[in-house]
Amino acid sequence: MKVSPFHWTPGTPEDRLDGLEKVTGTATYAYEYAVDDVTYGFPVQSTIAKGRITAIDSRAAREIPGVLAVISHENAPRLSLSVATEIAGLLQSDVIAYRGQFIAMVVAETLEAARQAAEAIVISYETQPHDVRLSADRDDLYAPAGIDNAKGILNHMIPTDTTQGDVEAALASAPILLDQTYTTPAQHNNPLEPHATIALWNNETLTLYDANQGAHSIRDTIAQAFGLTPEQVRVIAPYVGGGFGSKAFAHPHLLLTVMAAQVVGRPVKCALTRQHMFAVVGYRSPTIQRIRLGADHEGRLQVITHDAIVQTSTVQEFVETAALATRMLYAAPNRSTTHRVVRLDVPTPSFMRAPGEAPGMFALESAMDELAVACQLDPIELRLRNETEFEPTSGRPFSSRGLVACLQEGAESFGWHQRDPRPKSTANGRWLIGMGVAASTYPANRFPATAMIQVKRDGRYRVLIDASDMGTGARTVLAKIAADALAVPHECVDLEVGDTLLPRAFLAGNSTGTASWGTAIVDAARKVRFRLEAEGGSVPAEGFDVLGEAGVNPEAKRFAMHSFGAQFAEVWIDRDTGRVRVPRLLGVFAAGHILHAKLARSQFLGGMTWGLSMAMHEESVMDPHFGDYVNHDFAGYHIPTNADVESIEVAWIDEDDPYVNPMGVKGIGEIGIVGTAAAIANAVYHATGIRIRDLPITPDKLLLRGA
Repeated sequence: MKVSPFHWTPGTPEDRLDGLEKVTGTATYAYEYAVDDVTYGFPVQSTIAKGRITAIDSRAAREIPGVLAVISHENAPRLSLSVATEIAGLLQSDVIAYRGQFIAMVVAETLEAARQAAEAIVISYETQPHDVRLSADRDDLYAPAGIDNAKGILNHMIPTDTTQGDVEAALASAPILLDQTYTTPAQHNNPLEPHATIALWNNETLTLYDANQGAHSIRDTIAQAFGLTPEQVRVIAPYVGGGFGSKAFAHPHLLLTVMAAQVVGRPVKCALTRQHMFAVVGYRSPTIQRIRLGADHEGRLQVITHDAIVQTSTVQEFVETAALATRMLYAAPNRSTTHRVVRLDVPTPSFMRAPGEAPGMFALESAMDELAVACQLDPIELRLRNETEFEPTSGRPFSSRGLVACLQEGAESFGWHQRDPRPKSTANGRWLIGMGVAASTYPANRFPATAMIQVKRDGRYRVLIDASDMGTGARTVLAKIAADALAVPHECVDLEVGDTLLPRAFLAGNSTGTASWGTAIVDAARKVRFRLEAEGGSVPAEGFDVLGEAGVNPEAKRFAMHSFGAQFAEVWIDRDTGRVRVPRLLGVFAAGHILHAKLARSQFLGGMTWGLSMAMHEESVMDPHFGDYVNHDFAGYHIPTNADVESIEVAWIDEDDPYVNPMGVKGIGEIGIVGTAAAIANAVYHATGIRIRDLPITPDKLLLRGA
């Protein structure tokens, strides 16, 4: 029997389904659950960067009224994780791998008592020389065998290096050659909701209220660590106040909280402070990136190389894949990319919004702007001349590729062609004015997911899926997908997310949520409609359930799948102070069908704001003497405010891509940040004639070079 076709309605301005709960404060986040007989945990951090603990004096701490336990490597439960990660060694030995490492946990009747006791503990150390210096001239840089940052959860390895053609010969013979190095600093995720957990043991079962981006992956890690079956662990996370990659996987505080609840035999709450989060929940590795471009006199690339150097910790390997986008963005017959890593005595880096692409595209798109100057070409024209129909490294055609349309439509909307291309040619009083452009891209992946639709006799449909809504509006768009796929009014759909009792879905990350979860919901909806049409629309009194699935996309073997965009920036720079203002940003994107215009605009705008922050503000400053990031709070770690930008405009082109998934959507959560920093840096060059290759763009870098 043939099921009637779906009709995907265009983006509409419906409000978020959870909007009322959030603005009225009734949405319950991890730390806010009311649990009887609860206690409070507060962690103790190492004050050295490398060495070992020789003694722990907790006598004063234990004498504080209300203190129930002090847990350290001397008395902590043993863990049984098989994967070599940082959490596998948590409180399992006296070894210190970085400053800020969690080395103990105090549990008390009140948070105040726990914190006071944590400060009263005296730790004695055997200090060893530490090394926290990332540089390109180190002799211990190495090439990882393959990049698997998700430790098997993504279930695929990214090649460390790639090469095609004769790179060195092409560089030697290129009429126009660019060879420059670009750097980005360490940057820290800072979601509005801090990382928080409540752990509650009930005999041999464990319940966790936790702020995370994927309840099932957290469940599996905890079950393995504590020798439980997955069915013995329930993770509840219906509301998450931002994650940006930092809440994708289990961090030390989560295991500490579970340990603490096990030791004291009562529920334990733990919420990290902002300062804690700069040490133990991941960050973006600093990068050193060398780009070499060789072109003919018409600006057509003959060769492109991208060599990225990043850092990881001594306890876990994580590689910032900064050269990834260079493998597919522009045509060039000769090309190579490499990633080199050094193990330092620092915290382990992790995912941060658009990992790899965000810092990598700053380098690539800055270099393309420099090449345009060398070729005396308009930067947009240079990119158009190097457009490609096929992904260079794989030879696969793109399922859709809207980069040219984004550049052209963006140029028209932004007034690009009215600019004087000469650097330092436009001014308004003491303000130098410049315009810059950069491309953006992000892969359009899909991962496995399952979803259940329960059909009720009263005409309601209950959609169950362990998706994660970090504030992106996942509830709203998934309910919309279900209603459209079922061909019923949106009011008839009830959606539940964020609980391991629901059907398993891949975590929220890599811009795959809507594509993966939505595909499973569509599959379930098709089965529901097939059954209803086969039975003349009748529903039994007890209703019925249908399970839908989303597997790996078979079309990914035939096509390269990516979102694309073009970022435009206008900057004003004060000649006297070097202050940079960004009165205008414009992003134009090609990201498949846009299912919900209001949510999409919010995602793009948020990404571009973060790109502005990356360009002008964010920098985690390492003190090599102490081996620690010194600006570990919002007083020292700067992020933008409304005063930093006057107008951010978002637009998208209509793009039909039938290969990515049944909805024709591509992820939009991360592409907004990609390219924004390069567009701003390129605009700064146009305004001043000064090329900033080291982020962030601060007044001193302009004043010292004569802006």
